[in-house]
Amino acid sequence: MTGSGREVLRKSAGRLAGITTIAAVVALAPGCATGPGSPPESTDEGGGTIALLLPESKTARYETFDRPLFEARISELGDYEVLYGNADQDAAKQQQQAESALTAGADVLVLDPVDANAAVSIVNSANVRGVPVISYDRLIAGGKLDYYISFDNEKVGVLQATAFVDAVREAGEGDAILMVNGSPTDSNAALFRRGAHSVIDDSGLRVLAEYDTPDWSPDKAQDWVAGQIAQYDDDIAGIYAANDGTAGGAVAALKAANADPFPIVTGQDAELAALQRIVAGDQHMTVYKAIKPQAELAAEVAVALLHGEEVTAPMDIGGVPTTLLEPVAVTLDNLLDTVVADGFWTIDDICTPALADACEAAGIR
Repeated sequence: MTGSGREVLRKSAGRLAGITTIAAVVALAPGCATGPGSPPESTDEGGGTIALLLPESKTARYETFDRPLFEARISELGDYEVLYGNADQDAAKQQQQAESALTAGADVLVLDPVDANAAVSIVNSANVRGVPVISYDRLIAGGKLDYYISFDNEKVGVLQATAFVDAVREAGEGDAILMVNGSPTDSNAALFRRGAHSVIDDSGLRVLAEYDTPDWSPDKAQDWVAGQIAQYDDDIAGIYAANDGTAGGAVAALKAANADPFPIVTGQDAELAALQRIVAGDQHMTVYKAIKPQAELAAEVAVALLHGEEVTAPMDIGGVPTTLLEPVAVTLDNLLDTVVADGFWTIDDICTPALADACEAAGIR
């Protein structure tokens, strides 16, 4: 955890750090909140229940990083029960999971909303019960929030678009592009798009068409890009894709169409498949967001709120104490210095036998 992250806690959680009993992890399903037994009551020595509600699994980060990192930090802090739910991009399902968690006695909700507006009803339900809510990764549109932890999401779009514009110009294969944006229900997607447009609109590139991808679905992104290829064919010099999942869909459509020259493609989240596409030359860049400090800070704030401690943050958004972490653009040039250096992925993860020659040519070894 960085020093700036630890500054958000006015009272130290150090007294909790020595308690290392493993937290119970219970997957929430609608109508089935917990396993046998009752959630432990919160005490000064540890104990209590924290609900972690994540929005979907099509984006690989949530199950690969956010959940396990959050749970691991909670287990280090004390004997706390974690009620876990993944909504599979279904706002109604997330509402049911939240109600189940609250009924089961959750002392704190850590909520990454499927739909920022629909999630206000979850926050209101928690407020009525006096349960603190941490808005995780995506900002919920209303209700009384006790903390917000995310990244500078408008900057994500700026980083993507800056690298994208430079690469399209350097390739010299035209100025016509497509924009594959994120889900219309994700508040972060609007920030990514705004940041990207702040660069692209003044770049001289021509946006042929633009698409907000329902549910961040790679399949829907692929279908839409395929339709655009059929219409514009070789005019497409680049595809701004808002994350690595939609980038994967765009690349699949380009490969199916035997695109030549291959357009510039962006991404976000530093997914393993995206890094492998960067090595292979199919994707130009991604954005690395250090999820470990995000998940760990959320865990620490959750425990502090559970114990009634006051928390502060470097900034606030709409009166909500807020920490926004810094995203980093990743290309082939700095892959070793970012995701590999941080242990996010290893060289062995990235350089499969099929990519051995490409990794060797790129000096990744």
